[in-house]
Amino acid sequence: MLLELARWLEQLQSLFGLFNYLTIRGILSALTALALSLWWGPAVIRRLGQLKGGQPIRKDGPQSHFSKAGTPTMGGALILLTVLASVLLWGDLRNKYVWVVLAVMVAFGWIGWWDDWIKIVKRDPNGMKSRTKYALQSLFGLAAGLYLYLYADVPAATTFYVPLFKSVALPLGGVGFVAIAYLWIVGFSNAVNLTDGLDGLAIMPTVLVATALGVFAYAAGHAEFARYLQIPAVPGAGELVVICAAIAGAGLGFLWFNTYPAMVFMGDIGALALGAVLGTIAVIVRQELVLVIMGGIFVIETLSVMIQVASFKLTGKRVFRMAPIHHHFELKGWPEPRVIVRFWIISVVLVLVGLATLKVR
Repeated sequence: MLLELARWLEQLQSLFGLFNYLTIRGILSALTALALSLWWGPAVIRRLGQLKGGQPIRKDGPQSHFSKAGTPTMGGALILLTVLASVLLWGDLRNKYVWVVLAVMVAFGWIGWWDDWIKIVKRDPNGMKSRTKYALQSLFGLAAGLYLYLYADVPAATTFYVPLFKSVALPLGGVGFVAIAYLWIVGFSNAVNLTDGLDGLAIMPTVLVATALGVFAYAAGHAEFARYLQIPAVPGAGELVVICAAIAGAGLGFLWFNTYPAMVFMGDIGALALGAVLGTIAVIVRQELVLVIMGGIFVIETLSVMIQVASFKLTGKRVFRMAPIHHHFELKGWPEPRVIVRFWIISVVLVLVGLATLKVR
Protein backbone atom coordinates (compact mmCIF):
# COMPACT_ATOMS: atom_id res chain seq x y z
CA MET A 1 0.00 0.00 0.00
CA LEU A 2 2.62 2.52 1.09
CA LEU A 3 5.01 1.07 -1.50
CA GLU A 4 2.65 2.09 -4.29
CA LEU A 5 2.35 5.57 -2.79
CA ALA A 6 6.14 5.83 -2.52
CA ARG A 7 6.54 4.81 -6.17
CA TRP A 8 4.15 7.57 -7.20
CA LEU A 9 5.89 10.13 -4.97
CA GLU A 10 9.25 9.07 -6.39
CA GLN A 11 8.30 10.90 -9.59
CA LEU A 12 8.22 14.11 -7.55
CA GLN A 13 11.10 13.42 -5.18
CA SER A 14 13.76 10.78 -5.76
CA LEU A 15 14.19 10.31 -2.01
CA PHE A 16 11.06 8.14 -1.98
CA GLY A 17 12.90 5.62 -4.14
CA LEU A 18 14.47 4.47 -0.87
CA PHE A 19 11.32 2.45 -0.20
CA ASN A 20 12.03 0.23 -3.20
CA TYR A 21 14.80 -1.43 -1.17
CA LEU A 22 13.73 -4.64 0.51
CA THR A 23 16.06 -4.05 3.45
CA ILE A 24 14.42 -0.71 4.26
CA ARG A 25 10.91 -2.09 3.96
CA GLY A 26 11.88 -5.12 6.01
CA ILE A 27 13.15 -2.93 8.84
CA LEU A 28 10.08 -0.71 8.68
CA SER A 29 7.83 -3.79 8.63
CA ALA A 30 9.45 -5.15 11.80
CA LEU A 31 9.29 -1.80 13.59
CA THR A 32 5.67 -1.25 12.54
CA ALA A 33 4.60 -4.68 13.77
CA LEU A 34 6.48 -4.17 17.05
CA ALA A 35 4.94 -0.72 17.62
CA LEU A 36 1.43 -1.94 16.82
CA SER A 37 1.84 -4.92 19.15
CA LEU A 38 2.88 -2.71 22.05
CA TRP A 39 0.10 -0.22 21.24
CA TRP A 40 -2.77 -2.66 20.74
CA GLY A 41 -1.58 -5.26 23.28
CA PRO A 42 -3.19 -3.89 26.46
CA ALA A 43 -6.55 -3.38 24.74
CA VAL A 44 -6.49 -6.87 23.21
CA ILE A 45 -5.60 -8.45 26.57
CA ARG A 46 -8.44 -6.58 28.29
CA ARG A 47 -10.89 -7.72 25.63
CA LEU A 48 -9.74 -11.32 25.92
CA GLY A 49 -10.04 -11.09 29.69
CA GLN A 50 -13.68 -10.08 29.30
CA LEU A 51 -14.38 -13.48 27.76
CA LYS A 52 -13.81 -14.83 31.29
CA GLY A 53 -12.24 -18.01 30.03
CA GLY A 54 -8.58 -18.67 30.57
CA GLN A 55 -6.30 -21.26 29.05
CA PRO A 56 -7.29 -24.80 30.19
CA ILE A 57 -4.62 -26.25 32.50
CA ARG A 58 -3.73 -29.95 32.35
CA LYS A 59 -4.52 -31.59 35.69
CA ASP A 60 -1.66 -34.06 35.21
CA GLY A 61 0.85 -31.28 34.56
CA PRO A 62 3.26 -29.47 36.87
CA GLN A 63 1.51 -28.00 39.93
CA SER A 64 3.12 -24.62 39.26
CA HIS A 65 0.84 -24.27 36.24
CA PHE A 66 -2.35 -24.27 38.31
CA SER A 67 -1.76 -20.62 39.22
CA LYS A 68 -2.04 -19.78 35.50
CA ALA A 69 -5.70 -20.75 35.36
CA GLY A 70 -7.74 -17.83 34.11
CA THR A 71 -4.90 -16.15 32.18
CA PRO A 72 -6.39 -14.85 28.91
CA THR A 73 -5.55 -16.86 25.82
CA MET A 74 -6.07 -16.34 22.06
CA GLY A 75 -3.37 -13.67 22.26
CA GLY A 76 -2.05 -14.93 18.94
CA ALA A 77 -4.76 -12.78 17.38
CA LEU A 78 -2.57 -9.78 18.29
CA ILE A 79 0.34 -11.28 16.33
CA LEU A 80 -1.75 -12.03 13.26
CA LEU A 81 -3.37 -8.59 13.23
CA THR A 82 -0.08 -6.73 13.50
CA VAL A 83 1.63 -8.93 10.90
CA LEU A 84 -1.26 -8.45 8.50
CA ALA A 85 -1.33 -4.67 9.01
CA SER A 86 2.44 -4.33 8.63
CA VAL A 87 2.63 -6.45 5.47
CA LEU A 88 -0.28 -4.61 3.85
CA LEU A 89 1.49 -1.34 4.58
CA TRP A 90 5.03 -2.24 3.46
CA GLY A 91 4.71 -5.28 1.22
CA ASP A 92 4.50 -5.42 -2.57
CA LEU A 93 0.87 -6.44 -2.97
CA ARG A 94 1.47 -7.47 -6.58
CA ASN A 95 3.69 -10.34 -5.42
CA LYS A 96 1.93 -13.73 -5.49
CA TYR A 97 4.04 -15.19 -2.69
CA VAL A 98 2.92 -12.45 -0.31
CA TRP A 99 -0.72 -13.39 -0.86
CA VAL A 100 -0.06 -17.13 -0.59
CA VAL A 101 1.64 -16.73 2.80
CA LEU A 102 -1.00 -14.32 4.09
CA ALA A 103 -3.76 -16.69 2.93
CA VAL A 104 -2.12 -19.58 4.79
CA MET A 105 -1.73 -17.43 7.90
CA VAL A 106 -5.38 -16.37 7.89
CA ALA A 107 -6.66 -19.87 7.08
CA PHE A 108 -4.72 -21.62 9.83
CA GLY A 109 -5.42 -18.73 12.19
CA TRP A 110 -9.12 -19.27 11.57
CA ILE A 111 -8.78 -22.97 12.45
CA GLY A 112 -6.97 -22.01 15.65
CA TRP A 113 -9.55 -19.35 16.48
CA TRP A 114 -12.36 -21.86 16.08
CA ASP A 115 -10.60 -24.35 18.34
CA ASP A 116 -9.84 -21.70 20.98
CA TRP A 117 -13.39 -20.34 20.81
CA ILE A 118 -14.88 -23.76 21.55
CA LYS A 119 -12.46 -24.31 24.45
CA ILE A 120 -12.67 -20.87 26.02
CA VAL A 121 -16.03 -19.36 25.18
CA LYS A 122 -18.10 -22.52 24.80
CA ARG A 123 -16.33 -24.01 27.85
CA ASP A 124 -15.60 -27.28 26.04
CA PRO A 125 -12.10 -28.43 27.11
CA ASN A 126 -11.87 -30.81 24.16
CA GLY A 127 -12.12 -28.01 21.63
CA MET A 128 -12.62 -28.81 17.98
CA LYS A 129 -12.75 -32.48 17.09
CA SER A 130 -9.32 -33.70 16.07
CA ARG A 131 -10.61 -35.12 12.80
CA THR A 132 -12.22 -31.81 11.87
CA LYS A 133 -9.10 -29.83 12.73
CA TYR A 134 -6.80 -32.14 10.81
CA ALA A 135 -9.15 -32.22 7.82
CA LEU A 136 -9.18 -28.42 7.63
CA GLN A 137 -5.40 -28.21 8.04
CA SER A 138 -4.99 -30.80 5.28
CA LEU A 139 -7.36 -28.95 2.98
CA PHE A 140 -5.53 -25.63 3.30
CA GLY A 141 -2.08 -27.24 3.25
CA LEU A 142 -2.83 -29.15 0.06
CA ALA A 143 -4.37 -26.07 -1.54
CA ALA A 144 -1.26 -24.00 -0.82
CA GLY A 145 1.04 -26.73 -2.14
CA LEU A 146 -1.01 -27.16 -5.31
CA TYR A 147 -1.03 -23.42 -5.99
CA LEU A 148 2.73 -23.13 -5.52
CA TYR A 149 3.30 -26.02 -7.93
CA LEU A 150 0.91 -24.83 -10.62
CA TYR A 151 2.22 -21.26 -10.60
CA ALA A 152 5.93 -22.02 -10.25
CA ASP A 153 7.95 -19.73 -12.52
CA VAL A 154 11.21 -21.70 -12.71
CA PRO A 155 12.24 -25.36 -12.32
CA ALA A 156 14.16 -24.46 -9.14
CA ALA A 157 10.87 -23.59 -7.46
CA THR A 158 9.78 -27.25 -7.57
CA THR A 159 13.14 -28.95 -6.95
CA PHE A 160 14.12 -30.53 -3.64
CA TYR A 161 17.53 -29.35 -2.44
CA VAL A 162 19.76 -30.94 0.18
CA PRO A 163 21.80 -28.44 2.21
CA LEU A 164 25.60 -28.74 2.25
CA PHE A 165 25.61 -30.43 -1.17
CA LYS A 166 25.58 -28.09 -4.15
CA SER A 167 24.93 -30.85 -6.68
CA VAL A 168 22.16 -32.75 -4.88
CA ALA A 169 18.89 -31.52 -6.33
CA LEU A 170 15.88 -33.74 -6.94
CA PRO A 171 13.25 -32.47 -9.42
CA LEU A 172 9.80 -33.08 -7.97
CA GLY A 173 6.67 -33.88 -9.90
CA GLY A 174 3.33 -32.49 -8.90
CA VAL A 175 2.55 -35.25 -6.41
CA GLY A 176 5.98 -35.11 -4.77
CA PHE A 177 6.01 -31.33 -4.45
CA VAL A 178 2.48 -31.08 -3.08
CA ALA A 179 3.17 -33.90 -0.62
CA ILE A 180 6.29 -32.17 0.73
CA ALA A 181 4.54 -28.80 0.92
CA TYR A 182 1.65 -30.41 2.77
CA LEU A 183 3.91 -32.18 5.26
CA TRP A 184 5.92 -29.05 6.05
CA ILE A 185 2.95 -26.68 6.30
CA VAL A 186 0.71 -28.93 8.38
CA GLY A 187 3.62 -30.51 10.26
CA PHE A 188 5.16 -27.26 11.46
CA SER A 189 1.74 -25.83 12.22
CA ASN A 190 1.19 -28.61 14.75
CA ALA A 191 4.82 -28.58 15.91
CA VAL A 192 4.69 -24.94 16.98
CA ASN A 193 1.36 -25.61 18.64
CA LEU A 194 2.87 -28.43 20.71
CA THR A 195 5.79 -26.21 21.72
CA ASP A 196 3.50 -23.46 22.97
CA GLY A 197 3.22 -24.80 26.50
CA LEU A 198 5.34 -22.41 28.59
CA ASP A 199 5.48 -18.62 28.80
CA GLY A 200 7.38 -17.36 25.76
CA LEU A 201 8.70 -20.80 24.85
CA ALA A 202 7.28 -20.92 21.32
CA ILE A 203 7.36 -17.29 20.28
CA MET A 204 11.11 -16.66 20.66
CA PRO A 205 12.18 -19.60 18.45
CA THR A 206 9.53 -18.46 15.98
CA VAL A 207 11.09 -14.99 15.88
CA LEU A 208 14.56 -16.45 15.39
CA VAL A 209 13.51 -18.87 12.65
CA ALA A 210 11.45 -16.23 10.85
CA THR A 211 14.41 -13.85 10.87
CA ALA A 212 16.70 -16.52 9.45
CA LEU A 213 14.15 -17.47 6.79
CA GLY A 214 14.09 -13.79 5.84
CA VAL A 215 17.81 -14.04 5.08
CA PHE A 216 17.21 -17.09 2.87
CA ALA A 217 14.28 -15.35 1.16
CA TYR A 218 16.38 -12.28 0.42
CA ALA A 219 19.17 -14.40 -1.07
CA ALA A 220 16.79 -16.63 -3.05
CA GLY A 221 15.06 -13.61 -4.54
CA HIS A 222 18.34 -12.00 -5.64
CA ALA A 223 19.75 -13.79 -8.69
CA GLU A 224 23.37 -12.76 -8.08
CA PHE A 225 23.35 -13.66 -4.39
CA ALA A 226 21.68 -16.98 -5.14
CA ARG A 227 24.29 -17.78 -7.78
CA TYR A 228 27.16 -16.82 -5.46
CA LEU A 229 25.79 -18.82 -2.53
CA GLN A 230 24.75 -21.68 -4.82
CA ILE A 231 21.21 -21.81 -3.51
CA PRO A 232 18.02 -22.01 -5.62
CA ALA A 233 17.01 -18.69 -7.17
CA VAL A 234 13.26 -18.13 -6.86
CA PRO A 235 12.11 -14.89 -8.55
CA GLY A 236 9.84 -12.89 -6.26
CA ALA A 237 10.75 -14.80 -3.10
CA GLY A 238 12.70 -11.81 -1.78
CA GLU A 239 9.45 -10.02 -0.95
CA LEU A 240 8.91 -12.55 1.83
CA VAL A 241 11.51 -10.55 3.78
CA VAL A 242 8.71 -8.13 4.65
CA ILE A 243 6.59 -10.94 6.09
CA CYS A 244 9.48 -12.52 7.99
CA ALA A 245 10.39 -9.13 9.46
CA ALA A 246 6.77 -8.49 10.44
CA ILE A 247 6.63 -11.84 12.25
CA ALA A 248 9.85 -10.99 14.09
CA GLY A 249 8.56 -7.57 15.14
CA ALA A 250 5.10 -8.82 16.09
CA GLY A 251 6.64 -11.75 17.96
CA LEU A 252 8.87 -9.51 20.05
CA GLY A 253 5.92 -7.25 20.78
CA PHE A 254 3.86 -10.24 21.88
CA LEU A 255 6.74 -11.50 24.03
CA TRP A 256 6.51 -8.22 25.97
CA PHE A 257 3.19 -9.52 27.35
CA ASN A 258 3.86 -13.27 27.08
CA THR A 259 7.17 -13.40 28.96
CA TYR A 260 7.17 -15.18 32.32
CA PRO A 261 4.85 -14.75 34.14
CA ALA A 262 2.61 -14.36 31.10
CA MET A 263 -0.18 -11.81 30.95
CA VAL A 264 -1.64 -13.60 27.93
CA PHE A 265 -1.17 -16.89 26.11
CA MET A 266 -0.83 -17.34 22.36
CA GLY A 267 -3.46 -20.03 21.92
CA ASP A 268 -4.02 -22.15 18.83
CA ILE A 269 -4.94 -19.09 16.78
CA GLY A 270 -1.34 -17.93 16.88
CA ALA A 271 0.59 -21.20 17.11
CA LEU A 272 -1.16 -22.98 14.23
CA ALA A 273 -0.90 -19.93 11.97
CA LEU A 274 2.75 -19.12 12.68
CA GLY A 275 3.88 -22.71 12.25
CA ALA A 276 2.07 -22.98 8.92
CA VAL A 277 3.63 -19.71 7.74
CA LEU A 278 7.14 -20.90 8.59
CA GLY A 279 6.51 -24.11 6.68
CA THR A 280 5.12 -22.24 3.67
CA ILE A 281 8.05 -19.82 3.48
CA ALA A 282 10.53 -22.70 3.72
CA VAL A 283 8.79 -24.43 0.82
CA ILE A 284 8.82 -21.28 -1.31
CA VAL A 285 12.53 -20.60 -0.79
CA ARG A 286 13.30 -24.34 -1.16
CA GLN A 287 14.88 -24.72 2.27
CA GLU A 288 12.70 -27.40 3.81
CA LEU A 289 15.56 -29.36 5.38
CA VAL A 290 17.17 -26.19 6.69
CA LEU A 291 13.89 -25.38 8.44
CA VAL A 292 14.08 -28.77 10.16
CA ILE A 293 17.49 -27.74 11.51
CA MET A 294 16.61 -24.18 12.50
CA GLY A 295 13.24 -25.20 13.90
CA GLY A 296 14.82 -28.09 15.77
CA ILE A 297 13.08 -27.14 19.01
CA PHE A 298 9.71 -27.61 17.30
CA VAL A 299 10.87 -30.92 15.83
CA ILE A 300 12.16 -32.21 19.18
CA GLU A 301 8.92 -31.27 20.93
CA THR A 302 6.90 -33.12 18.29
CA LEU A 303 9.13 -36.19 18.35
CA SER A 304 8.86 -36.37 22.14
CA VAL A 305 5.08 -36.64 21.86
CA MET A 306 5.30 -39.26 19.11
CA ILE A 307 7.84 -41.32 21.09
CA GLN A 308 5.77 -41.07 24.26
CA VAL A 309 2.57 -42.21 22.55
CA ALA A 310 4.27 -45.03 20.63
CA SER A 311 6.10 -46.29 23.71
CA PHE A 312 2.97 -46.32 25.87
CA LYS A 313 0.90 -48.12 23.23
CA LEU A 314 3.58 -50.73 22.50
CA THR A 315 5.04 -51.36 25.96
CA GLY A 316 2.71 -49.65 28.41
CA LYS A 317 5.64 -47.54 29.64
CA ARG A 318 6.46 -43.87 29.22
CA VAL A 319 9.85 -42.64 28.04
CA PHE A 320 9.37 -39.15 29.48
CA ARG A 321 7.74 -38.10 32.70
CA MET A 322 5.40 -36.01 30.57
CA ALA A 323 5.23 -34.92 26.94
CA PRO A 324 5.89 -32.57 25.22
CA ILE A 325 9.44 -32.70 26.51
CA HIS A 326 9.46 -29.24 28.14
CA HIS A 327 7.08 -30.65 30.78
CA HIS A 328 9.48 -33.55 31.35
CA PHE A 329 12.18 -31.13 32.48
CA GLU A 330 9.71 -29.24 34.67
CA LEU A 331 8.75 -32.46 36.44
CA LYS A 332 12.47 -33.16 36.94
CA GLY A 333 12.62 -29.98 39.00
CA TRP A 334 13.75 -27.34 36.52
CA PRO A 335 12.04 -23.98 37.18
CA GLU A 336 9.94 -22.83 34.23
CA PRO A 337 12.17 -19.83 33.37
CA ARG A 338 15.21 -22.14 33.22
CA VAL A 339 13.49 -24.48 30.77
CA ILE A 340 12.41 -21.54 28.60
CA VAL A 341 15.78 -19.79 28.43
CA ARG A 342 17.72 -22.99 27.81
CA PHE A 343 15.39 -23.92 24.97
CA TRP A 344 15.90 -20.41 23.58
CA ILE A 345 19.67 -20.90 23.71
CA ILE A 346 19.36 -24.19 21.84
CA SER A 347 17.18 -22.45 19.26
CA VAL A 348 19.80 -19.72 18.73
CA VAL A 349 22.47 -22.36 18.12
CA LEU A 350 20.29 -24.30 15.68
CA VAL A 351 19.40 -21.14 13.73
CA LEU A 352 23.10 -20.26 13.44
CA VAL A 353 23.82 -23.76 12.16
CA GLY A 354 21.06 -23.35 9.60
CA LEU A 355 22.43 -20.00 8.46
CA ALA A 356 25.89 -21.54 8.13
CA THR A 357 24.55 -23.79 5.37
CA LEU A 358 24.43 -20.68 3.16
CA LYS A 359 28.21 -20.80 2.85
CA VAL A 360 28.90 -24.51 3.22
CA ARG A 361 28.33 -26.21 -0.12
